[in-house]
Amino acid sequence: MDKYISVPLTDEDAASLTAGDLVYLSGTIYTARDAAHKRMHEALERGEQLPLELKSNVIYYMGPSPARPGRAIGSAGPTTASRMDKYTPCLLDLGLKGMIGKGKRAPEVRDAVVRNGAVYFAAVGGAGALLSRAIISSEVIAYDDLGTEAIRKLEVRDFPVIVVMDPRGNDLYETAVKKYGV
Repeated sequence: MDKYISVPLTDEDAASLTAGDLVYLSGTIYTARDAAHKRMHEALERGEQLPLELKSNVIYYMGPSPARPGRAIGSAGPTTASRMDKYTPCLLDLGLKGMIGKGKRAPEVRDAVVRNGAVYFAAVGGAGALLSRAIISSEVIAYDDLGTEAIRKLEVRDFPVIVVMDPRGNDLYETAVKKYGV
């Protein structure tokens, strides 16, 4: 079922999603990859504030290519999500409501998704140029020295994602294998 949802995510919107839903996100999301996650983790260990509010927000695991003239951002395809798995349960427990990436997640992430009523979305890998068309603006908000791995605030309109893991722990990667024998 296709759904159009505003971000940041409300608890009600997250709860309404089911693994396999095609969702179009509009509003504000943030980017963060491996290096940014490591820095956020280290900041939390030191008792410092994070450079972004996690509550109800969505993090897209993505590092863009440079923007062409007249564009907000360059190619914006997803990064393999499992690289963030060791940091994700803590961020979900602090209020992160959604993540966008590609690939399977660790059991600890699934447990944290369920515990926090969160959602893991997948964006189509290899379609970064097409995905970038749904990004209206991009602004570096933290860790500028990390280059493409800096944390960015993105404004998106009808950004296409698929619910892979819903708040009840249903995982499309597992159910699709059973259903289609892949």
